[in-house]
Amino acid sequence: MPAEDTRPGAGPAAPDTGGQSQRPTRRFPRFTKDTARPEGGGRAARGDAPAPARQWPMLVMLSTVALGLLLCALDLFRVGTLLIGAALLAGAVLRWILPGVGMLAVRSRFTDIVTYGILGLVIVLLAMMAQPDPWLQIPFLKDTLHFTLTTK
Repeated sequence: MPAEDTRPGAGPAAPDTGGQSQRPTRRFPRFTKDTARPEGGGRAARGDAPAPARQWPMLVMLSTVALGLLLCALDLFRVGTLLIGAALLAGAVLRWILPGVGMLAVRSRFTDIVTYGILGLVIVLLAMMAQPDPWLQIPFLKDTLHFTLTTK
């Protein structure tokens, strides 16, 4: 009788030609009984590498965000906020390019890319439009805001 896999939702291991059970398959079961790891959620480096090296994409993103928050605290709001938005955009690019990004993978690849990309783009645009002396001015934005807030 084949040995059972101890992972939740995994089926029995397939026996080899000698009747001994092989290593269980890495394929997910047809019917899941718990939450599966997101696509690309594996290690970003070899398994024998130290933990920080296996999670380098997440550490790069978090370090960049931390630097942006530090710059905001040092009264460089626009530069710090741009750095935070750039970190999210870099996270989207890393999620798109790399096959395994560790803990940077939260949902499916498509959902992560869209979420990181939209949030990063919005933060960058808001940082560029921040007062005083905005670097980016959208001409119809003031009229739209005035139109939506006026009451008659």
